[in-house]
Amino acid sequence: MSPEIAIRFEVLHVPDCPNLAPMLDRLHEVTAAPVRTREITTDADAAAFGMAGSPTLLINGVDPFRAPGDCGCAVACRLYRDHEGRVVPAPSVGQLRRAIATAVRITVTTAAGRARWERGPAAARVNAYPARAGTKKVTAQAS
Repeated sequence: MSPEIAIRFEVLHVPDCPNLAPMLDRLHEVTAAPVRTREITTDADAAAFGMAGSPTLLINGVDPFRAPGDCGCAVACRLYRDHEGRVVPAPSVGQLRRAIATAVRITVTTAAGRARWERGPAAARVNAYPARAGTKKVTAQAS
């Protein structure tokens, strides 16, 4: 049996955001877990939900790409930088895998010779396993 962890994905976006599709496409490359989308239309909602431009990915309620101290919540476009510093519409597949791995924080303990995985708050249940050498892929499991 593979280890299970709790994780939830939400993408905040403005209406007709041209960068929403690339974000969702790349997320679906790294996870089969459900991805919730939320349309944001006011600056007040952007601040309340933590949208630092559209699209904003939240993993378990946290924006893994927000710079420390950045409070630029607004109904506006958001651009990302790839590993070479180029402006792109969404994080790369590799950047998303790293963000998920950081958010997952799995603790392994052994009891009676078996590994036990501790989980965070209830959300989508997923399995984490190596997809390729040096990477992780996260797939959904029905609860």
